[in-house]
Amino acid sequence: MNPILRLLTWWDSATLGTQLFTRRHGEKVGEDDQGNVFYQKDGGKRRWVMYNGEIEASRVSPEWHGWLHFTFDEPPTKAPLKRKSWERPHKENLTGTDGAYRPPGSTLTPTARKPVSGDYEAWQPE
Repeated sequence: MNPILRLLTWWDSATLGTQLFTRRHGEKVGEDDQGNVFYQKDGGKRRWVMYNGEIEASRVSPEWHGWLHFTFDEPPTKAPLKRKSWERPHKENLTGTDGAYRPPGSTLTPTARKPVSGDYEAWQPE
């Protein structure tokens, strides 16, 4: 990446200042399945994540989100959360992508919705 863009932008990767701060003060705690790396400073008083690729908060799994926000004292690498049988694997927010949910009848859905039938009558002006 261009060094000037790295100095001034934050949406494609961490800024140069964040990377330098992390290198000097960060203690690596763990890494998730997407390659995001989690750090802490001062024994866990300050916690942050360095994203692997696009910076999108929904890419952080619930386990790591809980650790980042001090819901859990121990990181998922030391004390993994117990998974329920009904839980689905974590997915990032897919809004605006081809994987986004599109309900039946949406203009973006490739199939047409079934025609309305029953007791509905369209209003007609007099």
